[in-house]
Amino acid sequence: MNKETGISMSSLLLTSCGFYTEDIKSQFLDFIDGDISQLKVSIITTASPRKETNRYAQRAMQEFKDMGFQHINFVDIEFDDPQILLHRDVIYINGGNPFTLLYYAKKSGADEIIKTLAAQNVIIVGVSAGTLLLGPNINIVDFFTPQMNKMDLTDFKALGVTDKLIFPHYDREDIFKDSTNKTIEERIVEFECNENCKVTRLKDEEYILILMNQAH
Repeated sequence: MNKETGISMSSLLLTSCGFYTEDIKSQFLDFIDGDISQLKVSIITTASPRKETNRYAQRAMQEFKDMGFQHINFVDIEFDDPQILLHRDVIYINGGNPFTLLYYAKKSGADEIIKTLAAQNVIIVGVSAGTLLLGPNINIVDFFTPQMNKMDLTDFKALGVTDKLIFPHYDREDIFKDSTNKTIEERIVEFECNENCKVTRLKDEEYILILMNQAH
């Protein structure tokens, strides 16, 4: 364990909705072996048009406080220097528009910083778009919701911190309406055939834990 941080190893906690259940919250707290009040948290708000006033970002802030964290800040890599992230123990990447998040991660250099942090004793929590950012690419977002690409991105390569292609909100047919009335599963299978890949389906109450590049 890194005695300075009180975090035993680098870990990714990939979710659709952050600390959506007590199980997800306890899994997160299991990573910590030290004084929570001394640890530093950054919540990356860039994916949401409402930034730090986004209700999910605000909820995450409150949840961290309730757990006992005292050093929490919002970071918007569209405007803030991503170097701020280098001295944090927990990085929480809030959801929103994956194209916007990927665009500013690359433009600001936050992409390289997050990759560096993933190899150190830092916990990275991905939420929806944040989870997608950490994967190999966001091709599936372009397949499902190309209208979200307000940045006119043509390169969908993401950070590749994990090689898992994840589809968050797998159980939310209501937010992925399709004009041809195909189910989410039918569309994912079509995508897998087109791209010759395997997609990991992630429901809102589920999470994926990755420790030291080993999936569990």
